[in-house]
Amino acid sequence: MVDTLTPEQRRMCMQRIRSKNTKPELIVRSICHRLGYRFRAVRKDLPGTPDIVFSRLRLCIFVHGCFWHRHDRCKYAYIPKSRCDFWNEKFSKNIERDVRAMRDLQALGWKVEVVWECELRDIPVLVLRLKNILHPI
Repeated sequence: MVDTLTPEQRRMCMQRIRSKNTKPELIVRSICHRLGYRFRAVRKDLPGTPDIVFSRLRLCIFVHGCFWHRHDRCKYAYIPKSRCDFWNEKFSKNIERDVRAMRDLQALGWKVEVVWECELRDIPVLVLRLKNILHPI
């Protein structure tokens, strides 16, 4: 399958993909803030650079995109039809990096949670999940 964009157009598209302050991250941060919790965003001094960090609770939350981080059984975690070898290698490295970051954080005594991008499609359920994560019964 041939790319329909020129290399310059493809480069411009890929440059627009953010690594921090993405829309899903901002939504999750907003929900946590409305629930009354204060946090730090994107702590570079912790393994894996967690998206949201609750220092007092020793809790890190990663907000993962289903496509980039390969959410199991999610329709958004599809494999592109072209350059399959490249994408499979890219995805496996992403997964390895995620597992390593979570393991390192847990070894330092942090609790780690992942909020998937597709979970943002049902905000009331996500709010309940975040309440349970932040204030377990």
